[in-house]
Amino acid sequence: EVQLVESGGGLVQAGGSLRLSCAASGFIFDDYAFGWFRQAPGKEREVVACFSHADDGTHYVDSVKGRFTISRDNAKNTGYLQMNSLKPEDTAVYYCNRVGSLIPWGQGTQVTVSS
Repeated sequence: EVQLVESGGGLVQAGGSLRLSCAASGFIFDDYAFGWFRQAPGKEREVVACFSHADDGTHYVDSVKGRFTISRDNAKNTGYLQMNSLKPEDTAVYYCNRVGSLIPWGQGTQVTVSS
């Protein structure tokens, strides 16, 4: 079964850090660009950070640049999102998915940042 499972969320104070993990199964992780997305209450899902096969680079939404870092360990079929200097506006459910060839969304992992 093609699947992505997110973990690592939690409750953290503003200024704190979290590291999210994305475990892939059922496909060759290295064959795909992947990204992290988030959805805050009442808002649409947005891409936060992603790898691009087009330019072999990483891309971030402006609001997280300099604070979040996306990475991947293809040997472990796992992707990561290191989130530092968290702000209350980062509160959302975070999801990972393939970029350009989405698979059904997982349950995500809740990140709550208190002020």
